Formats: sequence, structure tokens, C-alpha cells
Amino acid sequence: MSANATRHVRLGVVGLGRAFSLMLPTFLADQRVRLAAACDPREAARQQFARDFNAPVYADLAAMVASPDLDAIYIASPHQYHAAHACLAAEHGKHLLVEKPMAISLAECDQIIAACGRGGVRMIVGHCHSFDSPYLHARQLIASGRFGAVRMIHALNYTDFLYRPRRPEELQTEAGGGVVFSQAAHQVDVVRLLAGAPATRVRATLGRWDPARPTEGAYGAMLWFEDGAYASLTYSGYGRFDTDPWNGGFSEMGFATREEDYGRARRKLASIGSADSEARQKADGTYGGPSWQAPGGMERALANQHFGPVIVSCEHADIRPMPDGIWVYADSQREHIPLPAPAVPRFEVIDELVDAVVRGREPLHDGAWARSTLEVCLAMLTSAREERDVTLTRQARASPYPADVSPAA
Repeated sequence: MSANATRHVRLGVVGLGRAFSLMLPTFLADQRVRLAAACDPREAARQQFARDFNAPVYADLAAMVASPDLDAIYIASPHQYHAAHACLAAEHGKHLLVEKPMAISLAECDQIIAACGRGGVRMIVGHCHSFDSPYLHARQLIASGRFGAVRMIHALNYTDFLYRPRRPEELQTEAGGGVVFSQAAHQVDVVRLLAGAPATRVRATLGRWDPARPTEGAYGAMLWFEDGAYASLTYSGYGRFDTDPWNGGFSEMGFATREEDYGRARRKLASIGSADSEARQKADGTYGGPSWQAPGGMERALANQHFGPVIVSCEHADIRPMPDGIWVYADSQREHIPLPAPAVPRFEVIDELVDAVVRGREPLHDGAWARSTLEVCLAMLTSAREERDVTLTRQARASPYPADVSPAA
């Protein structure tokens, strides 16, 4: 598809669950993409999509990806289905936007990359928080060379992730559940982007502290890079301390935090009861469910999205990406470089999608990049289990994209 052929990307969606719900405000607000079809096993979700977008819906993915009226497919199905769904779409010549993690094994990543090669299509993996403007702009500052080489990165995040409503497999590590697959995929991606060099080894320890939620709810890791830099990564999803106040009082999605929200996830979960009820409540609250709430007036975020406090120590300055801008702490003075709140949430994902599909540009968050992030996540699991450093062998270096990042109007 050429830039002259269309002004928007015709997108088919696989999976109308939480990931789609989080991206829906972007799709509704960004005129460069049009939701043109959807596939989901839930009839209620299909009917909702057909009403909302006057577009065809499918219970069978093979039928949807065969449609000539789609340019790209958004893979938003559960983690364990990414490989099969992505390969099928690629083999039908459809470009891919795949939710993180790309897959749950390196072999599956290889299968997807090979399918994209055979189909002659491009793939973007995200949303990961390394798409967020503060990290992209911080990367530009680092790449300028003005502050010297990266020496150390600290990344920290405390949330209530583990106590949000989950399906049973989301609490099973082997099925792609837990914080390593779902949350380290964000943090590792951010740190790799800012480091700018391939990672070489990792050492990790994991926390599984709630028998009622039998998967990893926390981790700590050290990640080393080929140029001698290193990063510490810490995450807890146990719903007590929250790091949002350390990010200017902005939530992960860029909204102001509220005192009354403290402990909400745990309180809500305590009222549910059984695992079946929990899974049903999650389904009911997702797109097409009886308690689904549409984005409505689409309140504009006050700041950019983020994934907890991050500090990059370079030779001549410490750089701190924040939701409202970048702080640079140099030898004798500090500087704040402001960033406006985005008019469209996650517009950066659409930037990369349009560049790849319409303009034929190689994306930053491609298959090789996402496979490297998954390798680190899998190595964290191995390191904790075997109590040793794990050498990384399949690390991709970040491409120069995007060289011309600019905030959304």
C-alpha cells in the first residue's frame, strides 16, 4: 500500500479484550487508522463491534485475514495464541501490530518472523511503554552524545497489577501469566531502548508471595550491556506502595492519581470470591460485556504515559524521563525540557504503524527487537530458578528510528 493509495490503515482486530480496550481510545481519536473488521470468540463482543464500527465481524480468524479490505491485523488475543494468529495473518499478506509480549517462547518468535518474511509484511510489537514520548525523547538526548556514554540505569515500578481481575491462565507462568511476561516486557524494553547497546547477561530473583495468586508478582534484576553499562530493574505488582507519586502524581496512563483509588484493586478482588467469578467479572468488563463502559467523552490525559521512575546516568549528566518532560541533571545545573500532553493517547504506536505500512519504513519495535526483549524475560525466569547469571545470545541493537520524534499536537 502506498501513501497515495490511502490516508489511513485499515485494521482488523483479533481479540476484543483488555488490550483492545486500552488501545480503543487511540483508534477512535487517530484518523490515520480505521477499525475495519474484528474477530473474537464472544458473540456479544462481535455484535458490539459491528454496531460501533459498521464493520464485518468474524468468529473464524482465517476468514478475516483472507479479506482484501484489510491492510494490517492487530493481534490482541491472549499471549499463548499470538504465534498462531500472527503467522496466519502474515501468510495472508497482512502487516502486523502484535501486543506484547510478542510470544511466550523464542521458537514462536522465530516462527512469526519467518512468516513475516514469507508474506513480505512488516511487524510492530506493542504497545510497550518504550513507545512513550518521554523515553523516545530521552533516547534522542542520549544519542546526541552531549552527555557522554550511558553508565547506569535504574528502573523501578510498584503497582496493583496482580490484583486486577484475571483469567486463570493469567496466574500461570507457563501460559504467559505473571509479571515477568506482562510487566517486565515493558521495563526491559524501556531500559534496552535507553541503553542503546545489546544486553549481554542478566541475573534475577522473583517474588511469589501470595499462594492465592500462584505466579510471579515481583522481580528484581541486573542487566549488563556490551559497552559496560548496566541496569537495575525492580517491579512489584502486590498493590501496596505505588510509585506514581514519584512520577509527578500521574498514573501510568497519564491521568492524575487520586487518594481514594488506594487499595481499590485488592478491595474489589476480595468481594469477588471464586476464580470463576473473577474470570467472569473480567469478561463482563471488557469490550461487549454487560458492564463494559465505552470511552465516552474520552477525557484527555494530563501528561504522557510512563512505566515508573527511570534514571539514566551518563558520563556527564543524569537524565530522568517524566510524564511532563525530561529532567537533565548536569554537572553544575539542571534543566527541564517540557513535553506537552498528547492529544491522542499512544499516538506513537500509530506513528510507527503508519510509517511501516504506508511508507514502507522499517519499525523500531520489529520482530527482532521484541524477540530480544522476550529473551531477557525468559532469562530472568531461568536465572531465578537456577540461581545463576544467564548469558544472552539473541540481542538486537535498536535501529535509528525514529530520528525525528516530535510531540503530538
